[in-house]
Amino acid sequence: MRKAKPKKRILLPDPKFNDQLVTKFINDLMMSGKKSVAFDIFYDSLEIVEERAKVENRTPLEIWKKALENVTPQVEVKSRRVGGATFQVPMEIRPERKTSISIKNLIMFARKRGGKSMSEKLAAEIIAAYNEEGGAFKKKEDTHRMAEANKAFAHFRF
Repeated sequence: MRKAKPKKRILLPDPKFNDQLVTKFINDLMMSGKKSVAFDIFYDSLEIVEERAKVENRTPLEIWKKALENVTPQVEVKSRRVGGATFQVPMEIRPERKTSISIKNLIMFARKRGGKSMSEKLAAEIIAAYNEEGGAFKKKEDTHRMAEANKAFAHFRF
């Protein structure tokens, strides 16, 4: 690589929970630079999660973190061209990429869901991910299944 790596930007923790991961999630949730709307959506969805998951002895933030952990993939497949053939090579994922993939999947499948408002859709997807079901969890399972199926090509790692 010719140029030096760009510096990592430091994210400020969010005002309510004082957590950088929440800020990262809200930044990915935000559309067209409307951060206050993204904050409202996220906090409303956590309130809905708190109402729906009263049986659990956890706070909504803990439920959200567990849901995020449940949809975080450990391995992924990358295309690698060897001698004219393209192989799907399973590779481990860097920790920063793991969190960004899980956040993006959770938001993407929440947007695809049927529901009235985005906060309700996000809350439903968080609860589904917490219970190890839903679109984001299925995506993680598919990724792991694909890596397992292509385990024979692991020696092509680069």
